[in-house]
Amino acid sequence: MTTSQSGKGTKTVFTLNTGAKMPGIGLGTWQSKPNEVREAVKHALQTGYRHIDTALAYGNENEVGQGIKDSGVPRSEIWLTTKLDNTWHKRVQEGIDSSLKSLGTDYVDLYLMHWPSSTFDDEKRDKHEEGWDFRDTWREMQKLLDTGKVKNIGVSNFVISNLEKLLKDPSCKVVPAVNQIELHPNMPSPKTMAFCKEKGIHCTAYSCLGSTDSPLAHDKTLQKIAEAKGKSPQQVMLVWNLQRGASVIPKSVTKSRIESNFQIDGLELTSEEMQTLSSIPDRFKVCGDAWLPIKVFFNEEGDGGKTPSH
Repeated sequence: MTTSQSGKGTKTVFTLNTGAKMPGIGLGTWQSKPNEVREAVKHALQTGYRHIDTALAYGNENEVGQGIKDSGVPRSEIWLTTKLDNTWHKRVQEGIDSSLKSLGTDYVDLYLMHWPSSTFDDEKRDKHEEGWDFRDTWREMQKLLDTGKVKNIGVSNFVISNLEKLLKDPSCKVVPAVNQIELHPNMPSPKTMAFCKEKGIHCTAYSCLGSTDSPLAHDKTLQKIAEAKGKSPQQVMLVWNLQRGASVIPKSVTKSRIESNFQIDGLELTSEEMQTLSSIPDRFKVCGDAWLPIKVFFNEEGDGGKTPSH
């Protein structure tokens, strides 16, 4: 089944290859400090968000779950995503059970393999499991769909070559519903997005606003378009990704920014503005792979020089 998109702005909905409908804009919770996440999730949901993204590796699933309960929004109205950590690849069933217990819920709407890297369960995490790779992990993740604990499964940080490797494996019976990757004007990855679309895999953009260290923070092209629209550069970047067909999960714990990121209704970019933003020449990666025991990012886009891309 192919993917599709409907609605605009905060009403954007993406229909996945499973038929499930995922809200286009959500709240990201990576690197959010303890005691901040609970309030951020609560405020986001009360503001109107219906999509929350977390991960076992973030160490905040418990607070995310508490924030959901505090919000008063019924669980059935919320799209909740979490991820399998690298040291749990050979313990997929235990991984989801741990996350569900922390989140205080019976199921998640989307369960992602956080990285295509299975590491030893020790403090260093500097060794890759021999004789086990992400294809083995995916084989185990597929089994979760029969348990009711997981509605959809997908991957994260997968480049084209790793997706090809996964899809060609005889044990792959389920095409990933989502590939969550870094996407912003300094890392547009059009080839990866096109490949995923061809295979019916939806792309979710993390680090969709770049970062304070990104060239985007001072990009004149982005600022000019934002000023012309009477919107912030952040709002423009969110709409840019949505109009490209990617869902977005901007991270913030500041109430005003959480609200601002949700104030995008009525903002539309012309095809010329979209192309201008997609053509910003600088390449910058917020999230690298140097901390992993194996390389997972390669410049498959061919546009980043020494900067590895998706």
